[in-house]
Amino acid sequence: MQQQAYDVIVVGAGHAGCEAAHAAAQMGSSVLLITMNMQTIAQMSCNPAMGGVAKGQIVREIDALGGMSGIISDKTMIQFRMLNRSKGPAMWSPRCQSDRMRFAEEWRMTLEQNPLVDFWQDSVQQLIIKNKEVCGVITRMGIEFKARTVVLTNGTFLNGLIHIGEKHFGGGRMAEPMAQGLTEQLVQLGFESGRMKTGTPPRVDGRSLEYSAMEEQKGDENPSSFSYLTESPIQEQRSCWITHTNTQVHEVLRKGFDKSPMFAGRIKGLGPRYCPSVEDKINRFADKDSHQIFVEPEGWNTVEIYVNGFSTSLPEEIQYEAIRLIPGFEKAKLFRPGYAIEYDYFPPTQLLATLETKLIQGLFFAGQINGTTGYEEAACQGLMAGINAHQKAQELDPFTLSRSDAYIGVLIDDLINKGTDEPYRMFTSRAEFRTLLRQDNADERLTGKGFDLGLATKKRMDKFQQKQSDVAQLLDYIKTNKVKPDEINSWLASQGSSSLREGTPIVNLLKRSDLSFSTILEHPLVKNIKDNYSQEVIEQAEIIVKYESYIEKERLMVDKMKTMEDLKIPETFDYDKIKTLSTESRIKLKSIRPQTIGQASRISGVSASDVSILLLFMGR
Repeated sequence: MQQQAYDVIVVGAGHAGCEAAHAAAQMGSSVLLITMNMQTIAQMSCNPAMGGVAKGQIVREIDALGGMSGIISDKTMIQFRMLNRSKGPAMWSPRCQSDRMRFAEEWRMTLEQNPLVDFWQDSVQQLIIKNKEVCGVITRMGIEFKARTVVLTNGTFLNGLIHIGEKHFGGGRMAEPMAQGLTEQLVQLGFESGRMKTGTPPRVDGRSLEYSAMEEQKGDENPSSFSYLTESPIQEQRSCWITHTNTQVHEVLRKGFDKSPMFAGRIKGLGPRYCPSVEDKINRFADKDSHQIFVEPEGWNTVEIYVNGFSTSLPEEIQYEAIRLIPGFEKAKLFRPGYAIEYDYFPPTQLLATLETKLIQGLFFAGQINGTTGYEEAACQGLMAGINAHQKAQELDPFTLSRSDAYIGVLIDDLINKGTDEPYRMFTSRAEFRTLLRQDNADERLTGKGFDLGLATKKRMDKFQQKQSDVAQLLDYIKTNKVKPDEINSWLASQGSSSLREGTPIVNLLKRSDLSFSTILEHPLVKNIKDNYSQEVIEQAEIIVKYESYIEKERLMVDKMKTMEDLKIPETFDYDKIKTLSTESRIKLKSIRPQTIGQASRISGVSASDVSILLLFMGR
């Protein structure tokens, strides 16, 4: 038996657990990763995809810091698309379809290649706590493992309850047992817990579908990648497909409403508002005759299909009858029905910005245990918890990200200050500085931080610095080199752009709204730029030039915000002595105990006048 004391124990090997274990071990901590099943490490329990709107930015941020989700996504993708290309660059979001079996395999191989990561297949039922400090865990087999820090990433397994129609049974995922004991112990220790719900659609046999009745959705013609280290993007891609429900489908689904665990009240937890079940959609949007269904392959060498948009917990016979009325699904064979799952979570206002719990030192929570939904949201929390568990174990300074540093910072700040009573999902609209937090500049924002921590490698840092140098050279070139009217005017006219009256730097052409860099680079005068600089560098330079005023405006806003963040509130500050604070504000401030005035200002229930009172009381 491994009787050594570990620096970090990670409980759970989903997306959060894998990133936590990798980060802590990469930085030099000894890590024990405990999972109920070694065959389901990094399991894509729901859709076989990574990224998407705002989520793709998170994956790039994980990668820039030195995490693995981007690299593994690049190695195992079957299709890549950059979403929102028709909008501004702050909205561009990378997304890929993944080979779910290869994704899990790559994660396991990555973790096994690190000699500082040990594994144990078991369920953790109890924490070892002494003097409000975690000292280890006790497994279902009664084995004790000692550690300086523990990261809980239990996903949907804490007292998980699966619902299909009127049937319900314990489970963390289909055919996998739930985890018991931890919730009960944490509640006894003083933690507040709650229940949440999520769901998943049926899986079908792709050989039984008629794709000619659907709309094909191909990947990008010139695909990119998630990781800044990936040099060869995907060459061959698999198509996805789009079809729609119809009134017949909706009528059949309605027949099962009386047996729906959601409508019958058997499900108590709230589900994700922005990813509702199909029965919830046809109930809430009764005026709509159809809803989109995305038909997504689960990998290169499997016939299994994920029916995105058809998440449901209705009886399996209703699911089967309804799905066969969808165009292209008339002969569909089910591999397994969809189901809903309820599970325990712990309101994240009980955490510090490091994701360490306020009640128990050395104990960290990451992922769905904090009330979030989505692989990407879980992975970034796991990364941050793993970093800080290492820092705590080695008695080093904590590491946090602000709202102006990263979407990761926005997510954690939202969770610890506002909490959540429904599964939290990241959107670009949650970030007030999204022009600064683009997917293309995550390395500029975070690679230096990751390198200083010892997480991002020297190879990554060198590549980032080379990119920065190339961007600076290109910007200097287009600012100092001019084009003359007689050289360019006829071409400008052909592009519907106004003529020049005098020689002008190339950068001034790029500032025009009716010209893109890719268009300008077709002109013989500047065609050499494509030979000397990568597409990534050209794209970065174009964004800097075209959005310079917006970027500068947001930087000024960040500077103002940092003034508030620099005003520290003593840990023992007595809010009761400020009689002019509102009652709600006083209760919230005493409960969350913000570390700065800026953090206090973002707590739900703390008004602007309450913040002014705090500033006055602190002599500001």
